[in-house]
Amino acid sequence: MNDQFATAMGRALEQTRAGNPAGATATIQAALGGAAPQPSPRVRRPLGQTIDSLFNGKRVARSFGQAPVRAPEVPTGASWETRHHAGAHGARDYRLFVPSPRDEPVQGLVMMLHGCTQTAEDFASGTRMNLLAERHNLVVVYPEQTRAANQMACWNWFRSEDQTRAGGEPALLAEMAGQVAAELNVPAGRIFATGLSAGGAMAAILGRVFPEVFAAVGVHSGLAPGSASDVAGAFAAMQGQPTPAGPLAEIPARTIVFHGLSDTTVAPANGDAVMASALGRAASIQSDAPHDGAKVTVHRDPSGRLLAEHWAIPGLGHAWSGGSAEGSHTAPTGPDASAEMMRFFLSLEPEERA
Repeated sequence: MNDQFATAMGRALEQTRAGNPAGATATIQAALGGAAPQPSPRVRRPLGQTIDSLFNGKRVARSFGQAPVRAPEVPTGASWETRHHAGAHGARDYRLFVPSPRDEPVQGLVMMLHGCTQTAEDFASGTRMNLLAERHNLVVVYPEQTRAANQMACWNWFRSEDQTRAGGEPALLAEMAGQVAAELNVPAGRIFATGLSAGGAMAAILGRVFPEVFAAVGVHSGLAPGSASDVAGAFAAMQGQPTPAGPLAEIPARTIVFHGLSDTTVAPANGDAVMASALGRAASIQSDAPHDGAKVTVHRDPSGRLLAEHWAIPGLGHAWSGGSAEGSHTAPTGPDASAEMMRFFLSLEPEERA
């Protein structure tokens, strides 16, 4: 980042803090090249486009130096389908994993939200979630963001219209999950969501605005609901300066958080913000449980019921901990985030999921 651009980013942050997000957006646009448009509350530059520019036009996924993505492994007897969802709040393609047939019904559904520049297949390969789902008899839904909705295939967590239950992407995703769950007879209270980066931020929103649909969520390298309302605010939040997330919830959203302490894309402070937002106003008892080099903080309510976990991982950057090199944005070393998220989801008692 050159001095001129760094100066522009500093000015944009000052404008954001001064309550002038439109001016901040214009400043960023000017810094990225071309004349700045006239300030307007509606002027927005997609976050993915800003990120792309910050990496000098290179695909972010390639910056990790990983091999091309391979198709995810599908266990014998299981199915891996490409589907399309169209509903009242929009349409998206998605990949669906259904475990191999057995005598008992499926035990739950996990919605997996990929990060920017990724695809559903890429995310499945990198997280190995299908193998865990086969072991635990779970359905997995991988929604795929379109380039029309976001140039870099990011879920639009930073837009106000995509942060409520009234519509937008949260409503679309909740509807998709509910439809698949009904079709495959998923038990009540056993729908979960997790994601990486922008996908993690959207998973956190789902836990906040649709608690009756999603019994628990996982947020890997993501941001808290309400951390930003436009691209300038998103840039500030990713650097560790999130705006207030609004009133805290009275009822906690069961949440497990993974965040690398060496993450320079989404600052580690965002992991703390996700945890604070998830707990809301709930009383909790905190304990530490170090695991595999990570600092693990566990939150329970006064009766001992599990509320949330926060995994802070030294040396981990912006990548899925313990993931497979066959997918992008993964770190093969470190705690297995997929296994720990699955363990967290399935550890909740049935009445806690209802």
